Amino acid sequence: MWDAARGIVSQRGPMGLYSGLSVTLMEIMPYAALQFGLYDALNAFVDEARFRYQRDMAEAAKAVAAASSPGAAVVAPASMSRRHSTRQRESPEQPGEVSTSSSSSLASSSPSRLGLPPSRLQAFACGLLAGLLAKLATHPLDVAKKRYQVAGLQRSLRYGARVEAGFAMRSLCQSLAYIYRTEGVMGLWKGSVPSIVKAAPSAAITFAAYDAVLSWLLVVSGEQQLRKQREQEQLIQQQLMQQQDRKQPHSQ
Repeated sequence: MWDAARGIVSQRGPMGLYSGLSVTLMEIMPYAALQFGLYDALNAFVDEARFRYQRDMAEAAKAVAAASSPGAAVVAPASMSRRHSTRQRESPEQPGEVSTSSSSSLASSSPSRLGLPPSRLQAFACGLLAGLLAKLATHPLDVAKKRYQVAGLQRSLRYGARVEAGFAMRSLCQSLAYIYRTEGVMGLWKGSVPSIVKAAPSAAITFAAYDAVLSWLLVVSGEQQLRKQREQEQLIQQQLMQQQDRKQPHSQ
Protein backbone atom coordinates (compact mmCIF):
# COMPACT_ATOMS: atom_id res chain seq x y z
CA MET A 1 0.00 0.00 0.00
CA TRP A 2 2.82 2.40 0.88
CA ASP A 3 4.61 1.56 -2.37
CA ALA A 4 1.44 2.38 -4.32
CA ALA A 5 1.00 5.65 -2.44
CA ARG A 6 4.62 6.67 -3.06
CA GLY A 7 4.25 5.80 -6.76
CA ILE A 8 1.10 7.91 -7.11
CA VAL A 9 2.71 10.88 -5.35
CA SER A 10 5.86 10.64 -7.49
CA GLN A 11 3.91 10.42 -10.75
CA ARG A 12 0.88 12.68 -10.14
CA GLY A 13 1.74 14.62 -7.01
CA PRO A 14 -0.18 14.68 -3.69
CA MET A 15 -3.45 15.52 -5.46
CA GLY A 16 -3.25 12.16 -7.20
CA LEU A 17 -4.19 10.52 -3.91
CA TYR A 18 -7.56 12.30 -4.15
CA SER A 19 -8.23 11.41 -7.76
CA GLY A 20 -11.89 10.43 -8.23
CA LEU A 21 -12.95 11.96 -4.91
CA SER A 22 -15.81 13.91 -6.46
CA VAL A 23 -17.37 10.77 -7.96
CA THR A 24 -17.00 8.94 -4.64
CA LEU A 25 -18.70 11.78 -2.76
CA MET A 26 -21.49 11.92 -5.34
CA GLU A 27 -22.11 8.23 -4.67
CA ILE A 28 -21.70 8.10 -0.89
CA MET A 29 -23.66 11.23 0.08
CA PRO A 30 -27.07 10.21 -1.31
CA TYR A 31 -26.47 6.64 -0.13
CA ALA A 32 -25.77 7.73 3.46
CA ALA A 33 -28.65 10.24 3.42
CA LEU A 34 -31.12 7.63 2.19
CA GLN A 35 -29.79 5.04 4.61
CA PHE A 36 -30.24 7.17 7.73
CA GLY A 37 -33.49 8.74 6.52
CA LEU A 38 -35.05 5.37 5.73
CA TYR A 39 -33.83 3.94 9.02
CA ASP A 40 -35.52 6.72 11.00
CA ALA A 41 -38.72 6.47 8.93
CA LEU A 42 -38.93 2.68 9.29
CA ASN A 43 -38.26 2.89 13.03
CA ALA A 44 -41.01 5.50 13.43
CA PHE A 45 -43.45 3.32 11.48
CA VAL A 46 -42.66 0.22 13.55
CA ASP A 47 -42.83 2.20 16.81
CA GLU A 48 -46.28 3.52 15.89
CA ALA A 49 -47.44 0.01 14.99
CA ARG A 50 -46.13 -1.34 18.32
CA PHE A 51 -47.81 1.51 20.18
CA ARG A 52 -51.16 0.89 18.47
CA TYR A 53 -50.91 -2.84 19.14
CA GLN A 54 -50.15 -2.39 22.83
CA ARG A 55 -52.93 0.20 23.16
CA ASP A 56 -55.47 -2.14 21.51
CA MET A 57 -54.36 -5.03 23.71
CA ALA A 58 -54.73 -2.87 26.83
CA GLU A 59 -58.21 -1.74 25.79
CA ALA A 60 -59.21 -5.33 25.06
CA ALA A 61 -57.94 -6.44 28.48
CA LYS A 62 -59.93 -3.65 30.16
CA ALA A 63 -63.05 -4.65 28.27
CA VAL A 64 -62.64 -8.29 29.28
CA ALA A 65 -62.07 -7.29 32.91
CA ALA A 66 -65.12 -5.03 32.87
CA ALA A 67 -67.28 -7.73 31.30
CA SER A 68 -66.20 -10.35 33.84
CA SER A 69 -66.90 -8.12 36.88
CA PRO A 70 -70.35 -8.45 38.51
CA GLY A 71 -72.89 -5.87 37.41
CA ALA A 72 -70.76 -4.76 34.47
CA ALA A 73 -73.38 -5.85 31.94
CA VAL A 74 -75.82 -3.37 33.44
CA VAL A 75 -73.51 -0.49 34.28
CA ALA A 76 -71.14 -0.53 31.30
CA PRO A 77 -73.71 0.09 28.50
CA ALA A 78 -75.27 2.97 30.37
CA SER A 79 -71.91 4.60 31.09
CA MET A 80 -70.80 4.05 27.50
CA SER A 81 -73.98 5.63 26.15
CA ARG A 82 -73.55 8.63 28.45
CA ARG A 83 -69.91 9.06 27.34
CA HIS A 84 -70.91 8.74 23.69
CA SER A 85 -73.65 11.36 23.98
CA THR A 86 -71.31 13.69 25.86
CA ARG A 87 -68.64 13.37 23.18
CA GLN A 88 -71.20 14.05 20.46
CA ARG A 89 -72.33 17.23 22.23
CA GLU A 90 -68.75 18.41 22.81
CA SER A 91 -67.34 17.64 19.36
CA PRO A 92 -70.02 17.06 16.68
CA GLU A 93 -68.62 15.43 13.54
CA GLN A 94 -69.93 14.42 10.19
CA PRO A 95 -70.44 10.68 9.50
CA GLY A 96 -67.58 10.41 7.00
CA GLU A 97 -65.04 12.47 8.91
CA VAL A 98 -62.29 11.27 11.22
CA SER A 99 -61.93 12.82 14.64
CA THR A 100 -59.20 15.43 14.51
CA SER A 101 -58.83 15.45 18.28
CA SER A 102 -58.04 11.73 18.43
CA SER A 103 -55.63 11.90 15.51
CA SER A 104 -53.83 14.93 16.93
CA SER A 105 -53.55 13.31 20.36
CA LEU A 106 -52.15 10.16 18.76
CA ALA A 107 -49.64 12.19 16.76
CA SER A 108 -48.57 14.24 19.74
CA SER A 109 -48.10 11.19 21.99
CA SER A 110 -44.83 9.80 20.72
CA PRO A 111 -44.35 6.06 21.33
CA SER A 112 -40.88 6.69 22.71
CA ARG A 113 -42.37 8.90 25.44
CA LEU A 114 -44.88 6.17 26.31
CA GLY A 115 -42.16 3.82 27.52
CA LEU A 116 -41.75 1.43 24.58
CA PRO A 117 -38.61 -0.62 25.26
CA PRO A 118 -35.92 -0.50 22.56
CA SER A 119 -35.72 -3.58 20.37
CA ARG A 120 -32.41 -4.83 18.96
CA LEU A 121 -34.30 -6.98 16.47
CA GLN A 122 -36.21 -3.94 15.26
CA ALA A 123 -32.98 -1.97 14.81
CA PHE A 124 -31.42 -4.87 12.88
CA ALA A 125 -34.45 -5.37 10.61
CA CYS A 126 -34.92 -1.65 9.91
CA GLY A 127 -31.21 -1.27 9.21
CA LEU A 128 -31.27 -4.25 6.86
CA LEU A 129 -34.19 -2.86 4.86
CA ALA A 130 -32.78 0.68 4.87
CA GLY A 131 -29.42 -0.53 3.57
CA LEU A 132 -31.08 -2.63 0.88
CA LEU A 133 -33.27 0.19 -0.42
CA ALA A 134 -30.51 2.81 -0.23
CA LYS A 135 -28.04 0.64 -2.12
CA LEU A 136 -30.66 -0.28 -4.72
CA ALA A 137 -31.53 3.38 -5.29
CA THR A 138 -27.94 4.59 -5.62
CA HIS A 139 -26.43 1.58 -7.42
CA PRO A 140 -26.15 3.37 -10.81
CA LEU A 141 -23.74 5.82 -9.18
CA ASP A 142 -21.74 2.90 -7.82
CA VAL A 143 -21.58 1.34 -11.29
CA ALA A 144 -20.21 4.56 -12.76
CA LYS A 145 -17.66 4.90 -9.95
CA LYS A 146 -16.34 1.37 -10.41
CA ARG A 147 -16.04 1.85 -14.16
CA TYR A 148 -14.00 4.96 -13.57
CA GLN A 149 -11.70 2.85 -11.40
CA VAL A 150 -11.13 0.09 -14.01
CA ALA A 151 -11.11 2.30 -17.11
CA GLY A 152 -8.19 1.34 -19.37
CA LEU A 153 -7.14 -1.72 -17.35
CA GLN A 154 -6.24 -4.86 -19.31
CA ARG A 155 -8.28 -7.39 -17.38
CA SER A 156 -9.53 -10.85 -18.35
CA LEU A 157 -12.78 -10.94 -20.30
CA ARG A 158 -14.25 -13.47 -17.89
CA TYR A 159 -14.68 -10.58 -15.44
CA GLY A 160 -16.74 -8.65 -17.99
CA ALA A 161 -16.11 -6.38 -20.94
CA ARG A 162 -13.09 -4.11 -20.72
CA VAL A 163 -13.77 -0.43 -20.08
CA GLU A 164 -12.03 1.86 -22.52
CA ALA A 165 -9.67 4.49 -21.18
CA GLY A 166 -11.77 7.30 -22.65
CA PHE A 167 -14.61 6.43 -20.25
CA ALA A 168 -12.75 8.19 -17.43
CA MET A 169 -12.75 11.44 -19.43
CA ARG A 170 -16.55 11.72 -19.33
CA SER A 171 -18.50 13.49 -16.63
CA LEU A 172 -20.76 11.55 -14.29
CA CYS A 173 -23.93 12.46 -16.20
CA GLN A 174 -22.30 11.59 -19.52
CA SER A 175 -21.11 8.25 -18.12
CA LEU A 176 -24.59 7.33 -16.88
CA ALA A 177 -26.11 8.34 -20.22
CA TYR A 178 -23.49 6.28 -22.09
CA ILE A 179 -24.22 3.19 -19.99
CA TYR A 180 -27.94 3.66 -20.60
CA ARG A 181 -27.50 3.99 -24.37
CA THR A 182 -25.18 1.03 -24.77
CA GLU A 183 -26.54 -1.41 -22.15
CA GLY A 184 -30.06 -0.23 -21.39
CA VAL A 185 -31.68 0.33 -18.01
CA MET A 186 -30.41 -2.97 -16.61
CA GLY A 187 -26.85 -1.88 -17.31
CA LEU A 188 -27.20 0.77 -14.60
CA TRP A 189 -28.02 -1.96 -12.08
CA LYS A 190 -25.46 -4.50 -13.27
CA GLY A 191 -23.90 -6.29 -10.30
CA SER A 192 -26.58 -5.06 -7.90
CA VAL A 193 -27.20 -8.48 -6.30
CA PRO A 194 -23.69 -9.01 -4.83
CA SER A 195 -23.55 -5.34 -3.89
CA ILE A 196 -26.84 -5.58 -1.96
CA VAL A 197 -25.81 -8.89 -0.37
CA LYS A 198 -22.80 -7.07 1.07
CA ALA A 199 -24.39 -3.70 1.88
CA ALA A 200 -27.68 -4.80 3.53
CA PRO A 201 -26.20 -7.00 6.32
CA SER A 202 -23.45 -4.43 6.85
CA ALA A 203 -26.06 -1.69 7.36
CA ALA A 204 -28.10 -3.93 9.68
CA ILE A 205 -25.10 -4.64 11.91
CA THR A 206 -24.03 -0.99 11.82
CA PHE A 207 -27.44 0.34 12.87
CA ALA A 208 -27.94 -2.35 15.53
CA ALA A 209 -24.56 -1.42 17.06
CA TYR A 210 -25.36 2.28 16.66
CA ASP A 211 -28.68 1.87 18.47
CA ALA A 212 -27.08 -0.16 21.27
CA VAL A 213 -24.28 2.35 21.83
CA LEU A 214 -26.73 5.28 21.67
CA SER A 215 -28.99 3.65 24.27
CA TRP A 216 -25.99 3.06 26.54
CA LEU A 217 -24.83 6.66 26.15
CA LEU A 218 -28.31 7.94 26.99
CA VAL A 219 -28.35 5.82 30.15
CA VAL A 220 -24.90 7.05 31.15
CA SER A 221 -25.80 10.69 30.46
CA GLY A 222 -29.03 10.29 32.44
CA GLU A 223 -27.13 8.87 35.40
CA GLN A 224 -24.65 11.74 35.22
CA GLN A 225 -27.49 14.27 35.19
CA LEU A 226 -29.09 12.62 38.21
CA ARG A 227 -25.74 12.67 40.02
CA LYS A 228 -25.32 16.38 39.25
CA GLN A 229 -28.84 17.11 40.47
CA ARG A 230 -28.18 15.28 43.72
CA GLU A 231 -24.92 17.16 44.22
CA GLN A 232 -26.70 20.47 43.62
CA GLU A 233 -29.45 19.53 46.09
CA GLN A 234 -26.87 18.59 48.71
CA LEU A 235 -25.05 21.87 48.13
CA ILE A 236 -28.28 23.84 48.53
CA GLN A 237 -29.09 21.96 51.74
CA GLN A 238 -25.64 22.70 53.13
CA GLN A 239 -26.02 26.40 52.32
CA LEU A 240 -29.43 26.48 54.03
CA MET A 241 -28.03 24.78 57.11
CA GLN A 242 -25.14 27.26 57.25
CA GLN A 243 -27.58 30.17 57.01
CA GLN A 244 -29.68 28.71 59.84
CA ASP A 245 -26.57 28.23 61.99
CA ARG A 246 -25.63 31.89 61.46
CA LYS A 247 -29.10 33.10 62.42
CA GLN A 248 -29.27 31.14 65.70
CA PRO A 249 -26.58 33.16 67.61
CA HIS A 250 -28.26 36.43 66.68
CA SER A 251 -31.64 35.17 67.89
CA GLN A 252 -30.15 34.15 71.25
